[in-house]
Amino acid sequence: MTRTEFKRRRRQLMRMMGKDSIAILPAAAAKQRNNDVQYSYRPDSDFYYLTGFGEPEAVAVLIPGRKQGEYILFCREKDPDKERWDGPITGQEGAVNDYDADDSFPIADLNEILPRMLEQCERVFYAMGCNPELDQQMSNWVSQLRSKGRSGVHPPQEFIALDHYLHDMRLYKSRSEIALMRKAAKISAAAHRRIMRDCKAGMMEYQMEADFRHECARRGAREQAYNPIVGGGDNATVLHYVDNDCKLQSGDLVLVDAGCELEMYASDITRSFPVSGRFSEPQAQLYQLVLDAQLAAIKQVKPGSPYNAPHKAAVRTLTRGLVKLGLLKGQVNTLIRNEKYKKFFMHGTGHWLGMDVHDVGDYKIDSHWRQLEPGMVLTIEPGLYIPLGSKGVAKKWQGIGIRIEDDILVTRDGHEILSKDAPKTIEEIEAIMAK
Repeated sequence: MTRTEFKRRRRQLMRMMGKDSIAILPAAAAKQRNNDVQYSYRPDSDFYYLTGFGEPEAVAVLIPGRKQGEYILFCREKDPDKERWDGPITGQEGAVNDYDADDSFPIADLNEILPRMLEQCERVFYAMGCNPELDQQMSNWVSQLRSKGRSGVHPPQEFIALDHYLHDMRLYKSRSEIALMRKAAKISAAAHRRIMRDCKAGMMEYQMEADFRHECARRGAREQAYNPIVGGGDNATVLHYVDNDCKLQSGDLVLVDAGCELEMYASDITRSFPVSGRFSEPQAQLYQLVLDAQLAAIKQVKPGSPYNAPHKAAVRTLTRGLVKLGLLKGQVNTLIRNEKYKKFFMHGTGHWLGMDVHDVGDYKIDSHWRQLEPGMVLTIEPGLYIPLGSKGVAKKWQGIGIRIEDDILVTRDGHEILSKDAPKTIEEIEAIMAK
């Protein structure tokens, strides 16, 4: 992502804020894993979206119209001794030269400098509840300013949820963001192809996960957007299964929900395929039904469609198919109205996708489903899950979990399937597994 892109985002937000206002965004804190070991640092998505700055212990401040500079970055000072152990620190000069801050101060001076900035503003744009430590500091600063009212100090009069504005901005992807997401999906699709080719009975689920991670890293994406799900057999019926510690059995399906993160942007792809390379008849019948539901849902992704249109299409296709297979009994409309399909399909058909795998953005506006617009990216992921021991279900259907998920960009003319390179028809899957 270019520095110009981050500048554009800051300017757009400040135009929405207006003068006499201030926005305050803290960086994510570093997290301790155990003893003296930390988790790999991942910046806060909102903070990074506006700054491109990837270090902890930082606070970004935007003040539209401020003569001394509208963008101020509080961050760590240069420290040669610390840098010898942990690597380079940007410091104040680097914040200005490399990250386009108009001004930068040491994070240790935040308590002294930021209250004076608050004093000059009527409105504060801030995401309350995301950073308890800064929440407490903010409360203290405002209380201090109010206590000085008789001496002419004018504290802010209005607090506004910053995330309401910022998350709506993030919902609409720019050309640069779309290019990154397209590349991330391409890398993940290649990794899905690899594990299909390499899959064989006797492998451990975590070996398949390792192969997926390796292929992504080999292609330039070192991070995963979320913990991969690799569920063989009945494990595939557990929606958020992440143990990945069982052996893949001949005759079972394996469900792999995995996607890389590339330069802070997520991909999210799920494929289900036979461990032995060929679908059994019951597996093929259920798989084709899920695929038909996904294709019906994807057709609904176009400008002007309400967000829930893909889900309604998937539910109708699945319910009709479940009746045909004898897994549900009754009239399709009645079964849908009474949500009987939820015995086998209990989640939504998708979610927004972007810097977070379950990305930000309202799904409804004024109690109405939001209409899809160009630049939005969402997943489409219907599934069927029939655990072993399911009452009233023939044994041939049990122990099967299937989900098919793609990343879909809304375009001016309809949609683009960003993850199209990942095989998903029965013929494509069996062909690649036969190589």
